[in-house]
Amino acid sequence: MSINPELAGRSYPAGESYQVGREKIREFARAVKATSPAHFDVAAAQELGYADLVAPPTFAIIVAQLADAQLIRDPEAGIDFSRVVHADQRFTHHRPIVAGDELLAELHVDNVRAMGDGALITTRAEISTVDGEKVATTLSSILVRGEGQ
Repeated sequence: MSINPELAGRSYPAGESYQVGREKIREFARAVKATSPAHFDVAAAQELGYADLVAPPTFAIIVAQLADAQLIRDPEAGIDFSRVVHADQRFTHHRPIVAGDELLAELHVDNVRAMGDGALITTRAEISTVDGEKVATTLSSILVRGEGQ
């Protein structure tokens, strides 16, 4: 199956919200070897002015990948996930993610560039709270290898 070139410009609405919990922040911080006490200790985070534990900056990938999954599962997209290579990831934070946040992510397909019988797909996830406060924008590029690659 080949990649649908008409994906560019398509948007996927926010799905189920993601509840940011303290233990999820601690687990992620340990996994990425983040060492700030503000990721582990509520008092330390509050001393820095946060309401609760603050997530490492790359924590936004969890919510962004939930949005990306909509594109991958879309049968009209033509994406075989077994042929996907993650090419690039960028984050723009509008404010820190903290424990207690309830987040949504709307996905936009910004670009589809054919590469042989594969494609490079660039997406943008707009992450916000359920109340509409902007939290982060993530840009992701995936390379979907063609059948002959």
